[in-house]
Amino acid sequence: MTTLLVASTGGHLKQLHRLHRRLDGVGGPFHWSTFDTPQSRSLLEGEPVDFVRFVGGRDPRNVLRNVPRASRILREHDVDTIVSTGSAMALPFFALGRARGLTCHYIESAARSDGPSRTAKMIARLPGVNLYTQYPAWADGKWRFRGAVFDSFTAAAPVRPPERIGKVVVSLGTFKDYGFKRLVRRLLEILPADADVLWQTGDTDVSDLGITGHHALPERELTRAIQEADVLVAHAGVGTALAALEVGKCPVLVPRRLAHGEHVDDHQTQIAGELSRRGLAVSVEAGELTLGHLLAAAGTGVATLPEDPRFVTRGGRAPSPLGAPVPGQAG
Repeated sequence: MTTLLVASTGGHLKQLHRLHRRLDGVGGPFHWSTFDTPQSRSLLEGEPVDFVRFVGGRDPRNVLRNVPRASRILREHDVDTIVSTGSAMALPFFALGRARGLTCHYIESAARSDGPSRTAKMIARLPGVNLYTQYPAWADGKWRFRGAVFDSFTAAAPVRPPERIGKVVVSLGTFKDYGFKRLVRRLLEILPADADVLWQTGDTDVSDLGITGHHALPERELTRAIQEADVLVAHAGVGTALAALEVGKCPVLVPRRLAHGEHVDDHQTQIAGELSRRGLAVSVEAGELTLGHLLAAAGTGVATLPEDPRFVTRGGRAPSPLGAPVPGQAG
């Protein structure tokens, strides 16, 4: 029997990749289902994976078009358990899975600090799905709190910032059909003219701005660049933030805004606010960004902790998929 791990690329996939080897009571072998992108091919190298049709924001047509493929994946891999951190691509897998009596665990993204997303609300209507929030503030009888992916990191002692910002990674995310030109323009105003900048621009059109943008970089390449840079400046996406925290960097997070047509809603303010509250990021609006914010982030230390004990199932607690490492697997 197989555990199917389902997640959209970006922050959803990054979260599930960090969490899947700590699933309590959910054993392998594991099989993945996601979109075909440089991130997924790099992050899941050597792992069994089936790629499905891309599903964008508010994209019911492609959700439905993935139904036959989801049915085939469940059947061919003898799946008995499905785990997902979202988003809409998970819908056909969970609907078909519950119809077949499979065990389903849905862990809402750490991007949602004030309540479930639209997709999560739809999945919550399916009978028998186990539901988990990464924030105790909105846990209730339906949504159970078992810790958060950010719990593995803590603010550390300050580090000496560089005398000047010389090497920068800018990541605007790869969310399809949404750009973030405001941030690029602001950075071009404040960055030193001789700064060495790596631009991961996604769907942001920078052809008229005199810079060279990379649509998407492989996971390892982006992580290595962040590690070597003085600072990361990024949209407030969970995946990009985790990439920085994993290498001990405090990112500058700039939320995309619905009012500017930069995302489907304003949930990135929740991510930036939560990580700022934990002392793990510098949060700032695009129009207010200064070189001082970059220097502040460069001087902020981040440390990785042992896995948080709240992920461990203890006696008398309700069953949870989040727990100790699976026997025989690395934590």
